Amino acid sequence: MEYAIVAIVAALVAGAIAFAAGYFLQSRVFTAKKVALEAERAEIEKKLVAADAQAKDIILKAKDQALQVRNEQEQDNKRKRGELSREEDQLRQRREAMDKRLEQIENRNRKLENREKEMDRAKARLDELEAKKLQELQRVAAMSTDEAKQVLLQQVEKDTRQDAARIIREIEMNAREEGERRGREIITTAIERISSDQVVESTVALVPLPSDEMKGRIIGKQGRNIRAIEMLTGVDLVVDDTPEAVIISSHNPIRREVARVSLQKLISDGRIHPGRIEKIVESAEEEVNKSIVEAGEAAVLETSIPGLHPELIKMLGSLKFRTSYGQNVLAHVVETAHLAGMIAAELKADVKAAKLGALLHDIGKAVTHEVGGAHAIIGAEYARKYGVPENVCNMIASHHGEVEPKSIEAVLVTAADAVSGARPGARRESLEQYLKRVEALESMANAMTGVQQSYAIQAGRELRIIVKPEQIDDLGAINLSKMIARKIEENLEYPGQIKVTVIREQRAVEYAK
Repeated sequence: MEYAIVAIVAALVAGAIAFAAGYFLQSRVFTAKKVALEAERAEIEKKLVAADAQAKDIILKAKDQALQVRNEQEQDNKRKRGELSREEDQLRQRREAMDKRLEQIENRNRKLENREKEMDRAKARLDELEAKKLQELQRVAAMSTDEAKQVLLQQVEKDTRQDAARIIREIEMNAREEGERRGREIITTAIERISSDQVVESTVALVPLPSDEMKGRIIGKQGRNIRAIEMLTGVDLVVDDTPEAVIISSHNPIRREVARVSLQKLISDGRIHPGRIEKIVESAEEEVNKSIVEAGEAAVLETSIPGLHPELIKMLGSLKFRTSYGQNVLAHVVETAHLAGMIAAELKADVKAAKLGALLHDIGKAVTHEVGGAHAIIGAEYARKYGVPENVCNMIASHHGEVEPKSIEAVLVTAADAVSGARPGARRESLEQYLKRVEALESMANAMTGVQQSYAIQAGRELRIIVKPEQIDDLGAINLSKMIARKIEENLEYPGQIKVTVIREQRAVEYAK
């Protein structure tokens, strides 16, 4: 019995212990699950927070990129609007200049018409006077001795005046021939003492490529690289079938040079993308600007003219990239300065002023692509702006006849400019342009009243005109040469100068039978 009780008690104790152990184990398992669930929930919340932050960062970056693209587009549009505005201003200025020029031509035509009418009236009066004189002479038989003497004296006086006019004309011709001979000697001496190199350029530049594969890299994806180059440099890039080469086209020689230097650097570097292109173009602009200043300083040093304003030196250096009829403008002005100085020294004129005026006489060509008008007038205005003496400004403004020269040095600068442009090998022009100019010269002369025939000789530098002697007298021949010279100046473009020679020949022919 006791054993049974003990067994029962032991069984109860063992059951209680087993129950307690099971409860404890169940409680630990529940707690472990709860902790795992909480850890998993915390991890999920952490990932959600990170994903939310990443999403916000992506959205911000997308907004920044969109804003940047929009700003770049706005800047591009603003730049293009500015360029369009400047081009419109230039076109308007050119249109105004053309209107003013047409008005001047119309005024000159009206003046010429008025002069022709006056000459017709004067000729009619002369014919009337001759008729009256003939009637008076027919009555000479009825005149007294004193009256006849008076008529005779008047006739002798008229004949004497004609002889005096002939003698004066001969003296003038001899003086002109002597002056031309002496002038040729001085100019020949000046040319013999100077030599200069001429650089021929055009409106395009050829950039060689290492291979045709480089053309695709220059164009870029959807043309973004070539658009960036054209937008930053202001030129047109021509990528055609030319093997291993790209053509740069622009009427602005400085932009063309910047584009050429930039392309060479990009090809050498190998990294071609819009960001790199912008940096390379900035570097090329600095390099070209530095070379412009160096070229201007070298020209000033070569001609021994110190004290010029830095802006004038920079404008002078930019002429290195401009040509006129194939002649480099910077080399031309330096050569003209040397010639003007030598001629001024021969004639005991102001050598320093003549050299300064000759060096700056084409300075207006540095800005004529930006400012409309004659380069001589523009150059004089810029020179006056930067403190150049007024007498030198007159040399600049008068070297193409727009302004009257006020000193012998101004005439010397015009002469030196013509010598530099007209000497053999200085300038070039195409055969087509030459033939058109010669044909225009002859057509212009043949259209004048009283002209029998005209010939353009010496490569179009002289126009010889044969007139009908029964229609054109000696005075008319002189006036005809002046009128044709003015028409050539107004209507034609040509290097150097053109000599107009009018020949009036009276022949008397008789046959002995």
